Amino acid sequence: MSSSTSVGSSQDQESDLSDLESSFCRPSSFRFNESATSGEGLVQLFQGQRPYDLLTERFLSGLGPPPLRTNTEVLAVYQNKYSDIRGQGMMQNFGICKKTMEQKHGGNANVNFAWCSVSKDEIPKIIQYGFSCSMPKNDGSYGHGVYLTPANSSLLECVKKAAVDEDGLRHVFLCRVILGKTEVIQPGTQQCCPSSKEFDSGVDNLWSPNKYIVWSTHMNAHILPDFLLSFRAPCCLEGFLTPQVHQKMPTSPWLPFPALLSALSKFLPPSDLASLTKYHRELREKRITRHQMIQRVRQLAGDKLLVSVIKSLGAKPKASSGSSQRMMSMRGPRII
Repeated sequence: MSSSTSVGSSQDQESDLSDLESSFCRPSSFRFNESATSGEGLVQLFQGQRPYDLLTERFLSGLGPPPLRTNTEVLAVYQNKYSDIRGQGMMQNFGICKKTMEQKHGGNANVNFAWCSVSKDEIPKIIQYGFSCSMPKNDGSYGHGVYLTPANSSLLECVKKAAVDEDGLRHVFLCRVILGKTEVIQPGTQQCCPSSKEFDSGVDNLWSPNKYIVWSTHMNAHILPDFLLSFRAPCCLEGFLTPQVHQKMPTSPWLPFPALLSALSKFLPPSDLASLTKYHRELREKRITRHQMIQRVRQLAGDKLLVSVIKSLGAKPKASSGSSQRMMSMRGPRII
């Protein structure tokens, strides 16, 4: 997967994707909410089947250590067979968008699995018509779109936001999502589409995302609701939510932007250097935050090149050994 996200690069997830996709054609006799889906759509899976066991294990592991995990019970797992005309159309549209994204980004559409909490009433609408018909409610803090939780991230917030139905159950979809090239979205934004043609979707953190943002303009074509899990969790989840960990202030020395640009000019094409200069100008004009600037530099240049450049700058003869060591240990440059 591309450098724009770290989730898809996992060999375990690629194996999971292969295992789950191989199950899409397996028959089953049980249909979820048959009256609401005209006899088509979701079919039930059972314990002992590879997709059931894999999804249950992944879901429960995302809840973290006990007691929440041990007090949460998965009661049913369903698979979307896309067996009617609308479902087949959704799959075909997704495939076309995936190919288009591959052409745009050198063969990598950046497809990942992600969870999306939904209410019981939203399930048949999403299965039949997609997310544009019944977009799951969110607080709007990351703009206008569908918020999803990466498959290998903590599911605490996702579970908390899942509406409880009349039987005390909550429901989440496991979806395939076309992310393409992601950009960092700051809380409080009113964004409703990519900031430029360069990007396709959003994340809350470029290198360790806990939230995918698929814009309302793309949500029907870029999200496939493949599986549904129905589960029972404790009524009050507040005590299980981990407190927010504040990021430590960096202690490494400042790296002047001209020095970074000069060093990167030996490796990057002129177009990328122009983009870096543009990002720095936007930072100076306070059009983007320092965090956004650093994330964009890392996305464009890549951590491997940045670490190499930082080591090179820190290893100069005039640099003190202490300063050199600090620069070599930096996870990301501090740019001015």
